Amino acid sequence: MTSQVSSPAEQADEAVVGEQRNPAGAKDVRRLDRVIIRFAGDSGDGMQLAGDRFTSETASFGNDLSTLPNFPAEIRAPAGTLPGVSSFQLHFADHDILTPGDAPNVLVAMNPAALKANIADVPRGAEIIVNTDEFTKRAMSKVGYATNPLEDGSLDGYSVHPVPLTTMTVEALKEFELSRKEAERSKNMFALGLLSWMYHRPTEGTEKFLRTKFAKKPDIAAANLTAFRAGWNFGETTEDFAVSYEVAPAERTFPTGTYRNISGNLALSYGLIAASEQADLPLYLGSYPITPASDILHELSKHKNFGVRTFQAEDEIAGIGAALGAAFGGSLAVTTTSGPGVALKSETIGLAVSLELPLLVIDIQRGGPSTGLPTKTEQADLLQAMYGRNGEAPVPVVAPRTPADCFDVALEAARIALTYRTPVLLLSDGYLANGSEPWRVPDIDELLDLRVRFAQGPNHTLDDGTEVFWPYKRDPGTLARPWAVPGTPGLEHRIGGIEKQDGTGNISYDPANHDFMVRTRQAKIDGIDVPDVEVDDPSGDADTLVLGWGSTYGPITAAVRRLRTAGDSVAQAHLRHLNPFPHNLGTVLGRYDKVVIPEMNLGQLATLVRARYLVDARSYNQVNGMPFKAEQLAKVLKEAIDG
Repeated sequence: MTSQVSSPAEQADEAVVGEQRNPAGAKDVRRLDRVIIRFAGDSGDGMQLAGDRFTSETASFGNDLSTLPNFPAEIRAPAGTLPGVSSFQLHFADHDILTPGDAPNVLVAMNPAALKANIADVPRGAEIIVNTDEFTKRAMSKVGYATNPLEDGSLDGYSVHPVPLTTMTVEALKEFELSRKEAERSKNMFALGLLSWMYHRPTEGTEKFLRTKFAKKPDIAAANLTAFRAGWNFGETTEDFAVSYEVAPAERTFPTGTYRNISGNLALSYGLIAASEQADLPLYLGSYPITPASDILHELSKHKNFGVRTFQAEDEIAGIGAALGAAFGGSLAVTTTSGPGVALKSETIGLAVSLELPLLVIDIQRGGPSTGLPTKTEQADLLQAMYGRNGEAPVPVVAPRTPADCFDVALEAARIALTYRTPVLLLSDGYLANGSEPWRVPDIDELLDLRVRFAQGPNHTLDDGTEVFWPYKRDPGTLARPWAVPGTPGLEHRIGGIEKQDGTGNISYDPANHDFMVRTRQAKIDGIDVPDVEVDDPSGDADTLVLGWGSTYGPITAAVRRLRTAGDSVAQAHLRHLNPFPHNLGTVLGRYDKVVIPEMNLGQLATLVRARYLVDARSYNQVNGMPFKAEQLAKVLKEAIDG
């Protein structure tokens, strides 16, 4: 979905509610500036699909948005249990927003487990739509309800809408020759139709999607369309929903352009394709499926028309081995994985450091250690990315800050890899990978020119006048070695993991040569040209700096906005380049009395900053598999400012 919007305006992340009275007999329409909706149900209830469709229609309408899918790791967790609850949260607004929201204004609970798992996040006064058909004694006892929460007064502080979603869906589909079980599967579309009516969402995109998705099963397509329309009509006619809501498009939020909703993994995929085109190199992905990185493999496999080659290997080691071979052969080579896969790939990353070949290693971080929490987010692989190899094996590290930023960071990672002939680690995470936001589709002339020159002939003259090719003769500006494509006459050279002699690339065990090569490889990484870190300090008199990296950008920025709205002075800086650090980072840190670093780990960036710059940085850490909440961070930062 794409939409056109125009010029920017910054607004605080606060809700403003207005009301419009309609003629007699018509329902009221209430205008809101933002809404947070959470769809929650059993992992087989289609909550991710319903949330995704609502998001797509919201994007096409022109709202700013941010999403947070949250699902169990099991392919099919036991039905009706707390571990099996799947949810999708969407925050959309008529102004610039940064996070999926701290707490939902509306909770759609498809069963008792969904209600029990999510009620603690729902503020008093919020709306709760519950599927009453699922509140049987057995289902309630399975999650620990001794009495029916819809009847015992425990929900009196909320605006509860009891709706027999299952029964109404089955009734709406009685004309179709479907079993009850088959008909019940469409209840997510009934719920989607109801919410689409409540918030005046477009419907054409969802109807087209359903026809396309079930094109080979026209009866199923018709049933889902009927359920969707029945949900819309129920909202229009029932007395229980006396008010609908409007959230205007975010027309003043973004620069003029064509926008579409995009997830982090999709943005990474498009960024890699764009990098391949800008470098005029074939894109090769050697990968092994792993949550939450697999979507990149799935997406890139669809784009053979751009010369993309995808190889699903038998394991992580084979995936990166194939990618490194493709790099040797002259491709823009990529391997995708998560934290456990990086551990397995570490030896080959070290080999790529020794060979000095361009290679993109994309780590979509998840909760660890070991198998850990496959579907939950974390940013705890930073130290592994920095040091997780034997010997001195420095690797550049970059990290996107939002789902849309993944596109730009993919291009930046490619720039570094191709210019400096080095593997590059790109650290995204599950929150960015699965979350989505509007993305302005760039013009081609805005993209970096990444074209490289392969070695074509001899580059060194011996003392006797003989011209030869030295595979490790370096560019004086970048310290990069030449990239020689196999098969080029006269450029034959050996590769391998054993230490090379400077210049010639011959095997060398000489201690002095090893010392020189180790220091040269480090100097190459240290000398990478990265932009200075930018500091957001409007007043110029803040004495507290909040420093972040990766996906903490949204919550940190939302928290900083709240503090500034309340009159506090606080500065903010966010790192894209983690190795090497921006050259001005030490100067920036020295300007502030207090430095606070929020991270979804136990303080990995803080450890690096303290060691490098001898700054007494304060760590604030969370490792619960979920992103920070803006209110939570605002309280912590307020304590730091006042402390």
